Amino acid sequence: MTHKKSLVYTRGGDRGMTSLVGGQRVRKHSARIEAYGTVDELNAILGVVISFLDDDDKEFLLHVQQILFSIGGNLATDANQSDFNAAVIITQKDVDVLERQIDVIDEQLPTLKSFVLPSGSRGASFCHQARTVCRRAERRILALAEEIEVDSLVLVYINRLSDYLFVQARKMNQNADSHEVFWNNI
Repeated sequence: MTHKKSLVYTRGGDRGMTSLVGGQRVRKHSARIEAYGTVDELNAILGVVISFLDDDDKEFLLHVQQILFSIGGNLATDANQSDFNAAVIITQKDVDVLERQIDVIDEQLPTLKSFVLPSGSRGASFCHQARTVCRRAERRILALAEEIEVDSLVLVYINRLSDYLFVQARKMNQNADSHEVFWNNI
């Protein structure tokens, strides 16, 4: 018995259009596609960050990747055409878990007295890059929110995630005995 292999390509997007959850066709450069495409980009760079982490932090960021995939599904759902699948709904509990992790990491770090430049160990530098992609994803989602209703917890989660990535980058530098570089505001 032979199984048909799933097609990696469908040719459906060859003319610059793609389908949302619910079937509506939109341009690939629409605000919605920019928003969830940037969340996908963030998820990809988190995969790089994960390769530098110890097991506990790795497990936590793998969990974050799952939530980011849900956020992508949430943003790809046209509420006028389809109901939201329960798997793509972000909850206050998701935000609370992220905030607790920020607090746990922040308690281990020295108090900041100046702005930190995005640098240090290789892993921390990738984490800073992920933080900036996260901020861009937030901007793209805010632009989308000017066109359609966006779940406020999606925005809260993405905003909090950039805070998490900042403290995680600091922790990575600390763990690697790599000195943080501070802004010289002369």
